[in-house]
Amino acid sequence: MKTRFVLINTSHAGNVGAAARAMKTMGFDDLVLVAPRWANVLRREETIQRASGALDVLENARIVATLDEALDGISHLCATAMTPRDFGPPTAAPREHFDLLLKKELLTLDGQALEARNTNISEAAAVRQAGVAFLFGSERFGMTNEDVYRCHVALSIPTNPGFGSLNLGAAIQVIAYEWRMALGGFPVLDATPQRALADAAQVAGMLGHWEQALTTIGFLDPAAPKKLMPRLNQLFNRAQLSPEEIHILRGVAKAMIEAAEAKR
Repeated sequence: MKTRFVLINTSHAGNVGAAARAMKTMGFDDLVLVAPRWANVLRREETIQRASGALDVLENARIVATLDEALDGISHLCATAMTPRDFGPPTAAPREHFDLLLKKELLTLDGQALEARNTNISEAAAVRQAGVAFLFGSERFGMTNEDVYRCHVALSIPTNPGFGSLNLGAAIQVIAYEWRMALGGFPVLDATPQRALADAAQVAGMLGHWEQALTTIGFLDPAAPKKLMPRLNQLFNRAQLSPEEIHILRGVAKAMIEAAEAKR
């Protein structure tokens, strides 16, 4: 689904770079600036530094004079505005609205649902074919009433009721994250490589070594072992030991035997 981030009258160059970085981390690259303070904002040093490597997003970004130009080819408009207004689009949390939006899109694939919900057909089809845009106003004044009135929804990020202040880059990051998660998200990659597991023979050998050690130190009575070793077997199976951990445990068993024999 086409996704566009639109920054209106942005006054701080660093926020443009922060926006590019936030977008790229979530896999988005369509950035449009409407009448920013700096005509060369995409090339300013502060912008490039704050982008932190998202230079491809800056290179693809466009600067336009009007909001109409920024919204070309987009059908569903999401304002980001917290200031109360006398009237305008409904206010919704991003997660709530994205869930509803995508459900409407899925309905277009179900002929029966389309017949039952004719009021949703044109909007859902437009979203699927043309895409969605997230609009952000200037850092100082936010979005104008006129721009908000054009939108289908005013997104409000749930924040601390006593302090809801988010800078522009942070707000874009939250919206981009929520939208990416609604679209399916990205897989979480392990920070460490998958470790090999010890096989049954290695675990059995280690248990035999421990049985010898526990007998040597007097903890296990071979004449009445009860269920100690089977319970240890289950314990180590749950631990899913690696070969390296098997070696450590066998080293412990060896040290116990040597210590016990040295005292004799």
